[in-house]
Amino acid sequence: MIDQDGREIPDAGLRSPFEGFRFDFGNGAANPFANLTREQRLARLDAIAKLLDVAFILPGTNIRYGIDGLIGLIPVVGDIITTAISLWLVREARALGAPWHITARMLANVAVDGVIGIVPIAGDAFDVMFRANVRNVRMLKKWMDRQPRA
Repeated sequence: MIDQDGREIPDAGLRSPFEGFRFDFGNGAANPFANLTREQRLARLDAIAKLLDVAFILPGTNIRYGIDGLIGLIPVVGDIITTAISLWLVREARALGAPWHITARMLANVAVDGVIGIVPIAGDAFDVMFRANVRNVRMLKKWMDRQPRA
């Protein structure tokens, strides 16, 4: 290629400055989706469950609630969102090797929380008191503690 002054432009000058730039999500050290140990995955599930169910304290009382109770105040859509997050926790438990009877009980907790949570006001109060996610992670931890370490 020739420029306006008649000089030849090398091919390297025609390349995009971002051509060599790419994201590598498979092996990076800062990758949040990297392969985690069982303990790290369980700690992540525990943190999410606590955020959903017991992250805050109602001032002047000892009542704990989480973002599940807050998002659940949005009629129908909020309950669908929090149920989807709870189902993700069950999926992660299954990926950790939880047997069918544990995941079935976890799904039952999510179903009860989701169905009753749809009821306006009373369902939101039930969400705050039932704490399905904390129950599920506690159940998963109990099962994992009984498994031999590999």
